[in-house]
Amino acid sequence: MKRLMLRLFVSLSTPGLVLGFIFFAASLTPSLMPRSFFVQGALSGIAAAVGYFFGVAFVWLWKYLELPIPRDRRLPGNLIVSGLGIVLSVAVLWRAAGWQNSIRELWHMEPVDTAQPFSVALVAIVTFFIAVLIGRLFRLTCLYLSEWLSRFVPRRVSQVVGAALAIALFWSVVEGVLLRSALHVADASFRKVDALLEDDVPRPTDPAKTGSSASRVAWEGLGRQGRHFVDSGPTAAEIGDFWKTPAREPLRVYVGLNNGETIEERAKLALTEMKRQGAFERSVLVIIAPTGTGWVDPEAMDTLEYLHHGDVASVALQYSYLTSWLSLLVEPEYGSDSAKALFREVYGYWRTRPADRRPKLYLHGLSLGALNSQVSADIFDIVADPFQGALWSGPPFESKMWRNITEARDPQSPAWLPKFRDGSLIRFTNQTNQLDIPGAHWGPLRIVYLQYASDAVTFFDPYSFFREPAWMRRPRGPDVTPSLRWFPALTMLQLLVDMATATTSPMGYGHVYAPQHYIDGWIAVTEPQIDADKVQALKQLFEQRSQQAGGGD
Repeated sequence: MKRLMLRLFVSLSTPGLVLGFIFFAASLTPSLMPRSFFVQGALSGIAAAVGYFFGVAFVWLWKYLELPIPRDRRLPGNLIVSGLGIVLSVAVLWRAAGWQNSIRELWHMEPVDTAQPFSVALVAIVTFFIAVLIGRLFRLTCLYLSEWLSRFVPRRVSQVVGAALAIALFWSVVEGVLLRSALHVADASFRKVDALLEDDVPRPTDPAKTGSSASRVAWEGLGRQGRHFVDSGPTAAEIGDFWKTPAREPLRVYVGLNNGETIEERAKLALTEMKRQGAFERSVLVIIAPTGTGWVDPEAMDTLEYLHHGDVASVALQYSYLTSWLSLLVEPEYGSDSAKALFREVYGYWRTRPADRRPKLYLHGLSLGALNSQVSADIFDIVADPFQGALWSGPPFESKMWRNITEARDPQSPAWLPKFRDGSLIRFTNQTNQLDIPGAHWGPLRIVYLQYASDAVTFFDPYSFFREPAWMRRPRGPDVTPSLRWFPALTMLQLLVDMATATTSPMGYGHVYAPQHYIDGWIAVTEPQIDADKVQALKQLFEQRSQQAGGGD
């Protein structure tokens, strides 16, 4: 065993170890999300492996250019580099807790006494060596393909082409075959399991509700997310108790994946259920695009229903069981067809009704739902008879409309809180209400983006591999640590991990949106009649509720 470990150590590239230790150290600096020891260890191990790869690639390029090669003294070189690297690692691990606390302080979280350096180091070492083994498998594949190609083309050409083929092969296997196939299989399996799972949500006895005995939508087909959405909203009594006046029972329509075989069938079923419940007789109607799992953020809809005294109808169509960030990375268009189909059905019927006897129509989506909701309506189809507005929260970085607006912002405004043109159509807000722009007047269509500067789902940037993202420039968002630094390649890895853990943040930070921030957004978009003191009272009500409530994506 000792001889095997020594042979493995000697076989490591000295330049690779140099960059590996540097990347490991830099990976401990903060980004957008605080990290547990396991997340930090996995990130640091992958970062070290990426640094090692760059070192190996440098050596390969040096040899390929046939430059003078120094005498191979790998064992003493590796020993010296490892010794210095360990000293560097200990120094940065000692500072890691302070870096993590720089985020936790901004988020009003309890500080940590230690970053658990030994646990971080152990996880990082294991992750690093697994990555190195995968890298060596890739190298063997390159060598095999190059040798085979060298029979037909010159040696250097065969090496380049062999490497390109190996990259294409590994990418297609991982992304095209394993990951996509696994996700589709998982999605289908979760669909079957979800239909069989029992939960503690009873079937509605009120015939007006979705899933009741009078409903066209089968209760069992809604799935857990749909059943909780239908059951969890505030009642007319609760809303009326807050306002001290009678209120209406909010209407919530939801159609799950198991309620119909095709997207078109489910969209038509949703419209049929809306008509049955009288959704088009309400004053406010919202078309919701849920997250990847089919989840609808209760903080968004509960607040709207309170603001309008319950006179609200909403409808959502499930399109997946996958977590949003996975769908976003692998198949960002996953729910666009579903969102378009639902909008087409609802809008098509809505516009046939007299303008003075139909509800005001709005769009809403969180996360992947925001992305899909943005593409659900074609401007050329609705320009003659537009809907009234939209509130989109946590728009993912893949959102083309959001990205174009952000890039076209007033250059004096930061990327994390853009100002777009005269503010008559689109405005942005965050933890503090930024929607009242001096001198700006809303037009007939109002769109609000609610986003936090600390939300990696929104601000992940694949180009951060080689350039600093615009949102990192000062002034930074109020929830982004000043200790954050940009590093080539590494920052992209950090943001990727931040995106995967973004829903673990406390409410009001990361990718977990707080009800009081929805309240400001809905007031701007839907114009309810409400006094300032009542706004504050409503925020306090939801802040008390959110201390015990949680979200998911």
